[in-house]
Amino acid sequence: MVKEKPKENHKAVRKPSISIIGAGRLGGALALALAERGYAIEGLMARRLSRAQRIGKLLERRAIALSEKQLNLLPSSDLIIITTPDDLIDSIAHKLAETQNGMRGPRTVLHTSGALAADVLAPLRRAGFAAGSLHPLVSISESRLGAELLTNAFFSVEGDQAAVSVAKSIVSDLGGESFKIDSRCKALYHAAANFSGAFVIALIQETIALWGKLGIAETDALAALLPLLRGTADNVEKLGAAGGLGSAIARGDAGTLRKHLDVLAREAPHSLELYRILSLRTIPLALEKGTLKPEAAKEITALLNSGKSVGSEK
Repeated sequence: MVKEKPKENHKAVRKPSISIIGAGRLGGALALALAERGYAIEGLMARRLSRAQRIGKLLERRAIALSEKQLNLLPSSDLIIITTPDDLIDSIAHKLAETQNGMRGPRTVLHTSGALAADVLAPLRRAGFAAGSLHPLVSISESRLGAELLTNAFFSVEGDQAAVSVAKSIVSDLGGESFKIDSRCKALYHAAANFSGAFVIALIQETIALWGKLGIAETDALAALLPLLRGTADNVEKLGAAGGLGSAIARGDAGTLRKHLDVLAREAPHSLELYRILSLRTIPLALEKGTLKPEAAKEITALLNSGKSVGSEK
């Protein structure tokens, strides 16, 4: 991945007018963030009209609010951004191509899917649009807060050259940074991002469930765990993945590891395999850090691969 810094351009460039299809959490966040930076948001479409209207009321310049059944009324904006769930993008592209074909140009369409390439917008390409994708590496749960998170965020871009150029300009105006990826690699890129996003939440929930066996309430568990999580991220930022590692494996503490495996086998067998897998993935980092010696790494690897608890190894 090559991070691309936006090129300085001292010449004033007219910002494209925008319509957004899918004015939910991400679509609403984009509308608010881009309107704040001088973009004219002409149309907002959502499955439920009330959602589009809610975002429209937050904009200084009122946009046309539409439901999904009013696709034919979408303004012929310079740029259309599709922020719907992935499974709907192909259908929307076909329907939109029927209503937008032959309208003024040049025009651009971007979708915000992390897993799909710009090729899903082929019907709109044939209708004269430059097609691309713009995927923000942020987790958005609410539009107004999401608009703030989009500032200074990282975005992946791909697609037609003209569409990528528009996408990069948007990222630059948001104060973010863009990186271009091969269109053929979108699914791998998106799958990988889950390991630093949704799967982290799943791991936090795993800790909460295990601590629940100790009688610790979820709110108390989160209060204790979030500083640990932030500290871990800070360590990785300062020291790199290997340098920020701290664990029984990083210390080469096979005795503690045996205790972990034994108690999980007894008290939480459903968590045991996950613990083994993650522990094995930790070993190369500990070796790189230099705190785990090769002989200790062999012993720990054998223990994790044995499938045996402490008692069965004696």
